[in-house]
Amino acid sequence: MEFLLYLFLFGLILGSFYNVVGIRLANGESIVTPRSHCPSCHHQLTAWELIPVFSYIYQRGKCKTCGMTISIKYPLFECVTATLFTISPLMVGWSKELLIALLLISLVIIITISDLEKMIIPNKVLLFFSIIMIILRLFIQTEPWWNAYVAAMIGFLLLFIIAIVSKGGMGGGDVKLFFVIGLFVGIKGVFFTLFFASLFGLIYGLIMMVKQRLQRKQPIPFGPFIGIASLLVYFMKEQLSIFLDWLYYVSI
Repeated sequence: MEFLLYLFLFGLILGSFYNVVGIRLANGESIVTPRSHCPSCHHQLTAWELIPVFSYIYQRGKCKTCGMTISIKYPLFECVTATLFTISPLMVGWSKELLIALLLISLVIIITISDLEKMIIPNKVLLFFSIIMIILRLFIQTEPWWNAYVAAMIGFLLLFIIAIVSKGGMGGGDVKLFFVIGLFVGIKGVFFTLFFASLFGLIYGLIMMVKQRLQRKQPIPFGPFIGIASLLVYFMKEQLSIFLDWLYYVSI
């Protein structure tokens, strides 16, 4: 229980950092300088104003200097990161694979923030995680060592073909993201992820069009749906495989 608390607090801190990374990289800014500040009055935030979630609640969601409303997305992503970090060992156990799970969560949070910010999935983020995963999958595996690397190529080619056929309907960032996702979820997981990401995106699009908040053929950030689908598949891949096997035997 004590370790779960540490993971939760660690997730809160990293969630705050991931907000900075996702937003700044999407806007082509440095993640090092300048120091965190209010985007309206440029007041430099103090240590008390940078405490994850607590600062937002204490300041009632507003900048203490100019009164500008602070977006709810900041504490939201901090809480989501902390929650996912906390449940990870309950899903994969206290094993080496836990490191992979935490890395996937980190990737998903960052690209979701950046894609929602500017519909951009930064190459720097994808390169960083791809290099780490290419190395780690040599030592941490739940399937044959080659599975992750083949999955990465399949994921890239699948999305690349879709991008060509759709004539720009799929962004280059999504194509490269699927390469990295393949390193996490394996060959079966790539197909599952594509299916669920498409399903989630379709449902969202239909709901938004019914509410008249989205026009037909209007682009939407697809990265968040890929991220949600990849987490679902990563943590539930075994259950999904069993379910598909059951469907196959029932059908015959």
